[in-house]
Amino acid sequence: MKALIQRVRSARVDVAGECVGAIDQGLLALIGVEPQDDPARVAKMLQRLLNYRVFSDAEGKMNRSLKDIGGGLLLISQFTLAADTNSGLRPSFSTAAPPAQGAELFDALVTLARQQHPQVATGRFGADMQVQLINDGPVTFLLQV
Repeated sequence: MKALIQRVRSARVDVAGECVGAIDQGLLALIGVEPQDDPARVAKMLQRLLNYRVFSDAEGKMNRSLKDIGGGLLLISQFTLAADTNSGLRPSFSTAAPPAQGAELFDALVTLARQQHPQVATGRFGADMQVQLINDGPVTFLLQV
């Protein structure tokens, strides 16, 4: 499982012109599910998302987590993160989980996140989404479990 996280001042995701998820300060996490992923990896990824220290403390150092600041978490499924881009001029998606597995594990991540964190928003799995964000920093990391 991969998550491309961005520290944001705000972010939103629209589907067909309708806002389906939005947060103020927090993390936007684009989630890629791979065939070897399972519920244990989902749980591990969520712990990293909630506790990864990317927010500044009083001295300006990245010592505070999403949980520490009480920020929002916007989860968006993005199978293209799991693409094989090692050769050629076109990505191969054979390294991404099949849609049914991807949907199941993404939904599990959302459910678990909502049980453990008060501010969770999502996109819509498999939809054509438009994502808007104000990147804070910019601060962007690729997490893998």
